[in-house]
Amino acid sequence: MRNFSGTTAVLLPCYNEEITIGKVVHDFRTALPNADIYVYDNNSTDNTAEIAAAEGAIVKREPRQGKGNVIRAMFEDIDADVYVMADGDDTYPADAAPAMVNKVLEGYDMVIGDRLSSTYFQENKRPFHNFGNRLVRGSINGLFHANVTDIMTGYRAFSFTFVKTYPVLSQGFEVETEMTIHSLNNNLRLFEMPIQYRNRPEGSISKLDTVGDGIKVMSTIFRMIREYKPLPFFGSLGAILGIVGILLCGNVMVDFWHTGIVARFPTFIGAVMLVVAGILFFVTGIILDVIAKNDRKAFIIDANRFALLKRNTK
Repeated sequence: MRNFSGTTAVLLPCYNEEITIGKVVHDFRTALPNADIYVYDNNSTDNTAEIAAAEGAIVKREPRQGKGNVIRAMFEDIDADVYVMADGDDTYPADAAPAMVNKVLEGYDMVIGDRLSSTYFQENKRPFHNFGNRLVRGSINGLFHANVTDIMTGYRAFSFTFVKTYPVLSQGFEVETEMTIHSLNNNLRLFEMPIQYRNRPEGSISKLDTVGDGIKVMSTIFRMIREYKPLPFFGSLGAILGIVGILLCGNVMVDFWHTGIVARFPTFIGAVMLVVAGILFFVTGIILDVIAKNDRKAFIIDANRFALLKRNTK
């Protein structure tokens, strides 16, 4: 790692990781000897906190259950020039951290530890997880015209400005997806670095619920599309309703043309209401799109303020 006189924080959110946390802390201490290593214990019922403290980590507790809640607390509490976030399950290689830190120092806002370009699909034998990764990746890249390979990795590095301006809304494992969408929406500087993913060691149990967490991730994508891309979202709904209404109106008008009588008043009224609803959805999309653009402008201003604040404190 290049000569760096600033501060680096390693963030390790943990829940019942006593089997692996000691090795993870030791490995990051070796890879980043000058970094402060923080372990946030999320209501563990085993000896995670004690083992982490024995290895020299700064241990804190977060009572609100869920990875998103832990990351929110970390980002609020900890001040550093560069942040490295990983899991406490020993699936991410600590020796990749110095290169990730260097990329942040080069000016990137977020560095993504890309599992999917290396060993993820060989190590991870859960087909639904692999399918979910591909589905999420395709959905987000298509919507934002991006080419991010690993949307949901938990191994990332961040700048100070990113950490202090990123609003953590998710409570659980969907937080990584939210981070990626937030970055793409605000045109932040991203860098993907392939890493060697490894499966959990024997005896270490994953906390992921394939179905439950998958539903949460997809609902997060749905919610953030609605918030970040309101014109395509509401415009598409409006177009569908409008087209259906116009077709029904046309059908009624054809009957009127031949008979001179509107024989299906309920259909005609419903069709007109669908057309009106379609127009309202489209107008709603335009209004919310303007609001979303103003939010992006406000984010840029806030990011510039934090960057200036950080420079002035050095």
